[in-house]
Amino acid sequence: MSAHIEAPTMQVNIVSLQGEIYSGNALSIAAPALLGEVGIHPRHAPMLTPLKDGEVRILTPGKTLELVYVSGGLLEVQPTLVTILADTAVRARGRDQAAAAEARRLTAEAMRHLDRLTAHDRAYAELLASIAEMMAESERLRKRRRR
Repeated sequence: MSAHIEAPTMQVNIVSLQGEIYSGNALSIAAPALLGEVGIHPRHAPMLTPLKDGEVRILTPGKTLELVYVSGGLLEVQPTLVTILADTAVRARGRDQAAAAEARRLTAEAMRHLDRLTAHDRAYAELLASIAEMMAESERLRKRRRR
C-alpha cells in the first residue's frame, strides 16, 4: 500500500493597477527580477526584489504553465506566499495573430494621443495594459513559431 504524497505548494497573487491578474497555488514560479531571473519554490527564504519587464511563469499543481507578462513592479516572497505588485500585468491567453495585430493597431492609435494622458489617468493604465498584452502575445507567438 503506497500513500500518495502531494507536492508542497505556495499561494501566488499577482495584482496591478487594473486589479487582480492571477491568484492560485503553484509548485514553482520564475520571475524577471531586476538583477536576473529568479526561481521560487515553496518554503523559499523571504525576499523583496524589484522586477523588470518580462514573463512570469507559474507551474500549477495540475502541471500546467500559466504565463503572465509584467511591466515592472515588486516581487515579495514568503515561505508559502508570493506576491507580485506589478506596474502592469497581463495573462497570456491563446489568441491568434489577428488578435495580436489588432492589439498592436489599438496601441499605436493610443500612442498618438499619449501627450494628452497623465500617469494618473485610467486611460494611461489601459494603454500600458494594452502594450503589455501586445508584448505578451508577440512573445507567445514567437515561441510557438520556434517549435
